[in-house]
Amino acid sequence: MKAFILKNILGIIGIVLGALTGYLYYQFVGCNSGSCSISSSPTNSTLYGALMGYLLLSLFEKDKKKQLKQKEQ
Repeated sequence: MKAFILKNILGIIGIVLGALTGYLYYQFVGCNSGSCSISSSPTNSTLYGALMGYLLLSLFEKDKKKQLKQKEQ
């Protein structure tokens, strides 16, 4: 379990920060009419934020295959 967390730490941080940001966006900006598909519900806003946070921070993970190739040379 600890190895999994250490291997995916950036993705986990991205999910947590994105979810928090998504919920705060719903809370402070939101959508009063209910016609907005993302910000009309705290669940939708939180899940969308978590997804975006994961995708954003996963861009910064190093490519394992590329590192192994460089070590072999």
